[in-house]
Amino acid sequence: MVAPSGRIRADRLEQGSQHLKAWGLEVEVLPSVLAGHERFNYLAADDDARATDFRTAWLDERFAAVFCARGGYGVQRMLDAVDFDELVAVPKWFVGFSDITALHEPLNARGLVTLHGPMAAAVEQLGVEEGRARLHDLLFTPERVTDLLAPRGARTVVGGVADGVLRGGNLALLATSIGTPTYAPPAGIVLLEDVSEQGYRIDRMLTQLLRAGWFDQVTGVVIGDFSDADDQGLAADVIRERLEPLGVPMIEGAAVGHEDLNLAVPLGLPVRLDATAATLTALWPGAPAES
Repeated sequence: MVAPSGRIRADRLEQGSQHLKAWGLEVEVLPSVLAGHERFNYLAADDDARATDFRTAWLDERFAAVFCARGGYGVQRMLDAVDFDELVAVPKWFVGFSDITALHEPLNARGLVTLHGPMAAAVEQLGVEEGRARLHDLLFTPERVTDLLAPRGARTVVGGVADGVLRGGNLALLATSIGTPTYAPPAGIVLLEDVSEQGYRIDRMLTQLLRAGWFDQVTGVVIGDFSDADDQGLAADVIRERLEPLGVPMIEGAAVGHEDLNLAVPLGLPVRLDATAATLTALWPGAPAES
């Protein structure tokens, strides 16, 4: 268990960890997770400590997976202290979302499949059976998880079918990565979600990505939850107005993001988006191809 971002409440971490232990996992919490920061109470610990624990957890052969305790803010402060080429040479499951997008992106760009899904202290999300079951199945029997939008489903915005590697995550983190050393525009299907963003800010971030050419090689778009927006209708309208002109298959309403039902999805994996049928299919290596 690592905390690359925000400060952690010990009671929530313990409560969430019980779900992981119920699966037969042994959980080890790295030292910086509950350390706190001397000056900035929004950080789990100082940058060097968080980066060191992240590297330690990843390279320690005892650990089969690295779980983030929560998101918040802080990953970007430690990115320059992480050698991602070193990490991808030791592939293992990595779980997190929201601010953790800043770690998914460079890992996915180097060919690693990671899990965008509930974190250890996300007790509300881990408390939802469907979301907890999805995370469990991706960790233990991933090849059995093919329908990435079930059980909630989604809605067609622009019809059509597209294949590609699934990338993306939190819109704010993707927009603020532009121009940085870890910036890596996607080529394939992209997933977008966010929380507590007003319509004009969503507009600003999507416009930034569009003007930077971030969508130039995108073949399809999956819109997850934009939770706690000031006006859900406005947020949806802004997203459609900005992205429909791309002309690529697009769906909205995927149960991915900050709602209690947060379905884990494998970033960095080839997928097939059938926007007409509003389905997203995982294409695991070795699985029989559809005719």
